[in-house]
Amino acid sequence: MGRLKLHVNFWAITMIALTACTNQATFQKPQPDVSTNGAGLKAITLNTSKIKMGETVYVPVYSHIYHYNNQGHVINLSATLSIRNTDLKNPIIITAVRYYDTNGKLVRKYLKNPAELAPLASTDYFVETDDVSGGLGANFIVEWVSETTVSEPVVEAVMISTASTQGISLVSNGRVIQQFKSE
Repeated sequence: MGRLKLHVNFWAITMIALTACTNQATFQKPQPDVSTNGAGLKAITLNTSKIKMGETVYVPVYSHIYHYNNQGHVINLSATLSIRNTDLKNPIIITAVRYYDTNGKLVRKYLKNPAELAPLASTDYFVETDDVSGGLGANFIVEWVSETTVSEPVVEAVMISTASTQGISLVSNGRVIQQFKSE
């Protein structure tokens, strides 16, 4: 009986120690090939001569945030980029979804080919909690165009963490940094 109790206590202490260590870990997990289209998208061939309008949208993303009294304490966050076509009747065409790090270096491309997003449809792209490759100043660049005049899509990121007993969530709105309209 004493040996069994010792064995159970050893494993309980080991699990507590391992759990405590994983909260502070900031490793970079290898990422799968994510160059495929997001959910809700239909791959198309883009005819640039038909484009009437479009935008480039910058979306800030936080892969971690600082807490407590110094920058040594961080909470890693997962991020979901959401692209929502707000037009009631017309599709938009997403031409690029790129993820950049704090230094402006391209981390990955999420879209291989232009893809159509149907009226009122949405698509999303995900960055895992333990993916710290973007750093605190990470961002997405989303480029879209349309063959007709449409209402602008909503492009935003939702970041979340449920580490330990804390739950944190943030929403970051996209900002148009370039606009195109043909006459």
